[in-house]
Amino acid sequence: MATEGARAVRLRTQVLLSQIVVVTLTLGVAFAVFGYLSDQRLRDTYGQRALAVARTVAADPVVRAEVARYAPGAVADDAVVRQELASGPLQRLAVEATRRNRALFVVITDDAGIRLAHPDPDRLAEHVSTDPSEALAGRESITEERGTLGDSVRAKVPVLTSDSDRVVGAVSVGISTDAVHDQLLDDLRTAGALVGAALLVGIVGSILLARWWRGLTLGLEPDELAELVRGQAAVLHGIGAGVLAVDASWRTTFVNDEARRLLGIAADIGRPVDEIGLPLRVLAAFRSLDEQPAPATVGSHIVIVSARRVSRDGRDLGAVLTVRDRTDVESLTRQLDAVQSMSTVLRAQRHEFSNKMHLISGLLHSERVEEASRSIDELIGAGPLGPATPGIDAIHDAYLQAFLAAKAAHARENGVDLVLGPNTWVEGSLADPVDVTTVLGNLLDNAMEAVRHRPVRQVEVELVQEDSTLHIIVADSGDGVAPALVDALFTEGTSTHEDPTVPGGRGVGLALIRQIARAHGGDVRLSSPGGGRPPLTGAEFIARIPGVLVDSEVPWPQQL
Repeated sequence: MATEGARAVRLRTQVLLSQIVVVTLTLGVAFAVFGYLSDQRLRDTYGQRALAVARTVAADPVVRAEVARYAPGAVADDAVVRQELASGPLQRLAVEATRRNRALFVVITDDAGIRLAHPDPDRLAEHVSTDPSEALAGRESITEERGTLGDSVRAKVPVLTSDSDRVVGAVSVGISTDAVHDQLLDDLRTAGALVGAALLVGIVGSILLARWWRGLTLGLEPDELAELVRGQAAVLHGIGAGVLAVDASWRTTFVNDEARRLLGIAADIGRPVDEIGLPLRVLAAFRSLDEQPAPATVGSHIVIVSARRVSRDGRDLGAVLTVRDRTDVESLTRQLDAVQSMSTVLRAQRHEFSNKMHLISGLLHSERVEEASRSIDELIGAGPLGPATPGIDAIHDAYLQAFLAAKAAHARENGVDLVLGPNTWVEGSLADPVDVTTVLGNLLDNAMEAVRHRPVRQVEVELVQEDSTLHIIVADSGDGVAPALVDALFTEGTSTHEDPTVPGGRGVGLALIRQIARAHGGDVRLSSPGGGRPPLTGAEFIARIPGVLVDSEVPWPQQL
């Protein structure tokens, strides 16, 4: 436990540190880019400032007149000229412009590059230390150079005569790069404070994000989540049951292969559960979340569905629907029902047959031959499954005969009279006895259930062969089908009998047999909800199942 706790702490710390490193690197790169762009911007700004000052000085009429007065070769590098320039108007104007604009220098030269004004009077009447050719050629320029006064961003502008465009000199204005650096440092300090605040916000945000992330993952670490996903995929795709999961807003989050097969849906992850094509009965069972298994028919499958809500630590995580296939089980159950009915009748008849044999033996020993003969005739007429059902000989298929005999015996035990209709005739043999007996057995069971509490308990079944098609008509003497149930009778979940012992309720049989008949290209319908010919005043059902009969001697296709 301590090791797991330490691992979790280390992982949270690593995630937090990773986020802090990312935030720090991002802000560091942003700060460096800001510093570079600020430096370029400040140098350009100070260059433009120097250019504006130089233009102003060069356009001054006094400057133009004074510079023009000093023709080429008129300025000599001697003390007298230097003294004259130091006290002249150009020097005063240049010094004043330097002070007023907080520049490093304002230098004025003639057209030979000889200084006529300079912050250092000792430098007057000397040639400038940097190249003035651009300005003396009539072009303005902004450069960053090192002169006698140090590094500076300087602008050079030509001085023109007032009456023509002739270049007679130049004005050079420089702003120390130290001023640029000082301004840049001020900007960087401001930006640094903002970056520090942003870093602090990023760290706090990373801490809150780590906490939120841990709550979102329900306290599970990444390796646990990965293992959980792998285990979920292995288990949910490997089990024999279908699994459909939704989140708290009823959007699908997981559908395994078995659920897609049984429910006939696609893996539409993220869609509302109402829109993925679930059958209405399955959807209703899912929405109810009562955790009770409920039967449903989906296509040719009979399934059992159950739903339950999923939560963790009191938090609603959604719901899960499990689906199990019971098609084979239902088929085997109906076959077993038929076998059990016949075995029950056989056990009863064996006991009765044994008693009759003892009776015949006693009569023969008493030499009462005539009475023994009558008993033997009665015994032969009874048949192995009890008293012969009138009209049973019209059915040539042994499986169908045995099934009807067993149902007739079962009906007699319940006080119901099961009779064959006068038009019954089946010459062929069953090619699909399971489906036929499923349809026939369900209709007979429903009919016998309908007459159980009636004064007249009679059920009539009529089987008619038409080529390879079997027609089944079942009528009873019950109360019929209520008008409110006629339209919904074959809808899954609709039943006229309530049985709390059946999980999920009844109402599957009619829907199932209709699906079976339609799978063969036929149908099952209610031909009369009640009020038929007496005594068969109850409901009448007709089933048509094509392709389930073949000739008893020659297969059906060979007769065509």
